[in-house]
Amino acid sequence: MIFTRLNRASRPTSALAMAIALAAGGMLTATAIEAPAYAQRDKKKKKEKEEQAEYSKEFLAAYQPIADIQKEDAPDYAKAKSLIPAMLATVKSDDEKNAAGGMIFNLANDMGDDELQLQGIAMMIESGKLDAATQGQLSFAAYQTYRDMNDVANARASLENAIAANYSFNATMTDGSTQQFGPDRMRWLISDLYFDQGNYAEGLNYLSGLIEARKAEGGVVPETWVRQGLAQAYENNLTRDAIKYAAYLVESYPSDVAWGDAVIITLNGNNYENPEVLDLLRLSRRTGVYNDQRVLSEYVEVLDPRRYPGEVVAVIDEGFASGIADKTDPYLIETRSEAAGRIAGDKADLPNLASEARSPSADVKTLVVAGDTFLSYDQPAEAEEFYAKALTMAGVETPMVLTRLGIAQYDQGKYAEAIETFGKVEGARRDLANLWAIHAAQKGAM
Repeated sequence: MIFTRLNRASRPTSALAMAIALAAGGMLTATAIEAPAYAQRDKKKKKEKEEQAEYSKEFLAAYQPIADIQKEDAPDYAKAKSLIPAMLATVKSDDEKNAAGGMIFNLANDMGDDELQLQGIAMMIESGKLDAATQGQLSFAAYQTYRDMNDVANARASLENAIAANYSFNATMTDGSTQQFGPDRMRWLISDLYFDQGNYAEGLNYLSGLIEARKAEGGVVPETWVRQGLAQAYENNLTRDAIKYAAYLVESYPSDVAWGDAVIITLNGNNYENPEVLDLLRLSRRTGVYNDQRVLSEYVEVLDPRRYPGEVVAVIDEGFASGIADKTDPYLIETRSEAAGRIAGDKADLPNLASEARSPSADVKTLVVAGDTFLSYDQPAEAEEFYAKALTMAGVETPMVLTRLGIAQYDQGKYAEAIETFGKVEGARRDLANLWAIHAAQKGAM
């Protein structure tokens, strides 16, 4: 299969959180507070009062002992942590909240204390003193910590905060590769939170909501969203979702392998009878893709050399020419021989069949048989005529005839009309008609 499980190897390492460099979280001294390091020389200076952060004497007196402990060669972290409540009791301004949060964050990193780290992050963000990039960094660090604590709700909220800050970065993955992470990749990570908890349906609904919204706005659907959804749906036997995501894949990222998988997933995911199987495998012929000879052999079997001999010979010959079918296969050799012996007589009867179908007394069965026969002999204009007439009559099997009318239009290059026709198909055939419509749209765009 083209898709594989997207797992923890596709996540940035948690060391990223430890590597965050924060100006607000550095060791503060009275001098540093009075002359902030983040003041930019290339900007016009503001008034001194606006430029300086606000720290009270009480806050500095409570802050400095913790800073001094952290500077020691062998810091007494337990003692430093015990001084935090006293420091927090002095916090009044947003600047103090930011500085205290930075102190707590750094101390927590040194101690490996996740809950303390999250407290520091929350304070810095709540201070409102961070720029968007730093806020995004901190939010992503919080996501990693919450994820490792299995706190899905807060992990998701933290990712959403990072997305809102438009945060992006390059990360070293657990498999050693380097990948770029931005808002779209973080949305994928939100879905991963659901999957890690075994909430596959919720995760797939979240992803499909993202995909549909992106399609509606005319944007590019990220491949990671589609492949993540397809892998999860397929591996967890969520048939309806697997079919939906297979369609997403060929719609946004078509390839021979993707089309082959989409046909098989749709085939296996529906309780189709031979007529539906036939029309789905006819799409394999139009895409030029069969997963292997078994698919082509099934196509030949459901065609039946007694009913559609011309199409049987054409399919087998194409399979031999492409190399997908073994030219020494006894079943294909015998079936081709049987079908080939029927073609001359079949073709000789085509004019009579057409005349009968065009007569005022033609019933719906005659029209459908005529349409099926002409379609199988690659005469789609006649097939379209007869299918269209059949659809006006009582007793017609509408979903099947609409599907085949769409195929006849497709074969004539009437892609817009075919798409419209496929869009009318309801019921069990809806999935296969959707794949036909996707392929018609791609052919029409060429």
